Amino acid sequence: MNIVAIVNKTRQIYLIFLIGLLITSCSNDKRVDVSNIKLDVKIDRFDHDFNLMHVKPMPQQAAYLQKNYGTFYTDFIERILQAGSIQDTAYYTTLRTVFAGKAYNDLKHEIDSIYPNLDKQEAELTDAFKHIKYYYPNSRLPKVYAYFSGFQAQTSIGDDYFGIGLDLFLGADSKFYPALVQTFPHYISRRFTPDNISPRVIEGIARENMFPEDDKDKSLLAKMVYNGKIMYFMDKILPDLPDSTKIGYTTQQLQWCNDFKQNIWAFFLEENLLYNSDYLQIQKYLTEAPFTPGLGEKNESAPKLAVWTGWQIVKEYMDRNPGVTLQQLMKETNAQKVLNQSKYRAK
Repeated sequence: MNIVAIVNKTRQIYLIFLIGLLITSCSNDKRVDVSNIKLDVKIDRFDHDFNLMHVKPMPQQAAYLQKNYGTFYTDFIERILQAGSIQDTAYYTTLRTVFAGKAYNDLKHEIDSIYPNLDKQEAELTDAFKHIKYYYPNSRLPKVYAYFSGFQAQTSIGDDYFGIGLDLFLGADSKFYPALVQTFPHYISRRFTPDNISPRVIEGIARENMFPEDDKDKSLLAKMVYNGKIMYFMDKILPDLPDSTKIGYTTQQLQWCNDFKQNIWAFFLEENLLYNSDYLQIQKYLTEAPFTPGLGEKNESAPKLAVWTGWQIVKEYMDRNPGVTLQQLMKETNAQKVLNQSKYRAK
């Protein structure tokens, strides 16, 4: 073979290799272009406006808050603070006591020091909301408010708002959380970090507003697939977010799931759990916990194994059915169909 033929052959091999790389990179690139979607999320600092109630005349500021925050103000006073009805100004007395307390002022100082602004969270939610609009152009997205409630509610959601309780996003090592260990054990409070704000907002919107769970879905399989769809939705809306943050795992717990995925699946099958509808028996595979009892050694297993497994089932279902859109997935109510077509074997 002469030198020209060798050069041409080399070029062909290089081009084939380059094309292969391009095809691979395109198939693995799950991002969509949202740059043309005009949307900016502004997180209104209700906590700052609420604080003015003890600086300005209280009736005047209360009227301002009712006008500008609508049903959120009512929900905050009556349901979160449980200070009384806004129809009865007797709740002003309760608020004056709150504002005068050291606990309120210490917490306010801490929040202001950690969150002098919410620029980072606004940028993250702007990108996430654009992704929602990309897939669901007609979706009605909520206004976003920041508040603090004395550790009563991490998030709150209404017909037209999503509230973020900043006092439950102060960081895993916050000086306030050790005193709350009975309510928020460490395996929960370790996720009370600024990085968890955006995923908890998106998950809350998905579960409560866009795709509420059907009460008729009683079996563990149905709950697996439902939760798997929520997690897959978060994959699409928050494409840069680590999987561990999406599901609330440590990196070690996520690795444990990947290392023992076949054992987890075998356990669900051997224990005949997929079609079990007794919530008392299946809830431990769905809810928050430090670990899953009965699996793993030395309590090293991850919690919420049905949620994680459902996520893997849905991902395999979508990989095997590239023609299925996100919208079609989220509308799919046949959990058995999703499992069958995923051909999930935990390999």
